[in-house]
Amino acid sequence: MTASALLVEKATKIFPGVKALANVDLELKSGEIHALLGENGAGKSTLIKIVTGVYRPDEGSVSVMGSSVDFSSPRDAFAAGIGVVHQERNLIPRYSVAENIMIEQLPTKWRLIDRGEMNRQAKHWLGALDLNIDPDVPVNRLSVAQMQLVEIARALSQQSRILLLDEPTASITENEIKVLFDLLRRLKGDGVAILFVSHKLEEVFELCDRVTILRDGRNACAGVPIEDLDKQRVVAHMVGREDALGDIGERHASIGKVMFELKGVSTAAGHQDIDLKVHKGEVVGLYGLVGAGRSELAKAVIGAERVTGGEVFVSGERATVRNVQDALRRWRIGYVSEDRKQEGLILLHSVAKNTAITVWHRLGKFLNLFSDRQERDAIISFVQKLDVRTPSLEQDVANLSGGNQQKVSVAKWLAAEAEILIVDEPTVGIDIRTKGYLHRLVWDLAEQGAAIVLITSDLAEMVLLADRVVVMRDFRIIGNLQNTYNYEQMSRRIMGCIHEADVVVGRADGAPALKGA
Repeated sequence: MTASALLVEKATKIFPGVKALANVDLELKSGEIHALLGENGAGKSTLIKIVTGVYRPDEGSVSVMGSSVDFSSPRDAFAAGIGVVHQERNLIPRYSVAENIMIEQLPTKWRLIDRGEMNRQAKHWLGALDLNIDPDVPVNRLSVAQMQLVEIARALSQQSRILLLDEPTASITENEIKVLFDLLRRLKGDGVAILFVSHKLEEVFELCDRVTILRDGRNACAGVPIEDLDKQRVVAHMVGREDALGDIGERHASIGKVMFELKGVSTAAGHQDIDLKVHKGEVVGLYGLVGAGRSELAKAVIGAERVTGGEVFVSGERATVRNVQDALRRWRIGYVSEDRKQEGLILLHSVAKNTAITVWHRLGKFLNLFSDRQERDAIISFVQKLDVRTPSLEQDVANLSGGNQQKVSVAKWLAAEAEILIVDEPTVGIDIRTKGYLHRLVWDLAEQGAAIVLITSDLAEMVLLADRVVVMRDFRIIGNLQNTYNYEQMSRRIMGCIHEADVVVGRADGAPALKGA
């Protein structure tokens, strides 16, 4: 019988007003990949923080390799052989990639940091993920997806016997996911115990051996073999009923005039000759591998990156977007950021303040003053629609789970009623029920006349939602594909557009982009 690498018994954790965990059990065996599932706020991240010494349980016990442990800090967990990739990034922005990867085990020579050896080792772990990044580059110059891969490289570098991965694939594309999964299978073969947290059930069934599911801070099931479950049963355990998956229905697209257009746009971030049109009622997807320049283009559109050449048009009028406030108030352009922690939210402010920040200018009629009641009335419906799990609207966003933080990040732009909405990785860290709602919401917004630009690393999500898929590589548009909504066909065409040598650069206005496509 395979030994328990990690055993959690009857773990309970109480925060003011919230019982986050109640008598939770988890057994993780050496040489297995074990899924930990549950809706946002079910207690998954709290459980991981107990195992890694961030929190101490109020009741219950934790054992590692058969020995009882009582961690007082994450360093204790690291010393016990536990590595972790948290859902929220824990990199030091101004440190280099190599410094972040090797920070717990910096190589020294003559009592000084051996930077050559540090960079060499960092390159090795980056190479394990097929990630070509200069180890000397500061982390704050990376994209969110690159940061996520650096986090994974750091966990791998620790060569832990227990590896905990909280939403490791949230912002990376299929190519990076395949490399990661191959690596995790090799680690499993070497006897590493791996805990895998994901809202993507197809990944769970592809990768994992057993499943533990939390619901409302309790075990809905514990250590069930994957072959004894199907998708419907998993969802029933997560939400308490079997009809929660649902179907988002059909797309009734009514494409109107051009709402937003880029002509020959170049940016300080490195884009060249970008041509892009988005029509009223249309969902246009931007797809590309890590470093393709999708999010950077979005930031240029809203004035957060500098446009150095070309022209931007909104409803036929030439637009100069000076900053994010100008983008929303003058040009009605909204942006759901992929980086909710750094850009999308003010973590120490309340749910109400974060959601209402995009409508404050509409609420203040006299001397820009408005009441708490006005603020609440303006945003409550959006908080309820997205089922934000919070004790009250006055709760600080920092105290919500990562998935509920993402819901607030989306809710504030729904309240803003933007006519052009750029949605960047909208379902990162979102549970399956809310993901379905957000998918339907994107379509509903388009059907109500909004022009939607969708950026997602989830190719299945892209094929489900977009009317057209604009493919990017190296900060250029290399193809434009009308969506057939056939995943196998579209994934082949999209990845072929990225990788094949005979790509024909397509126009982003509906023209075919691939030879023979």
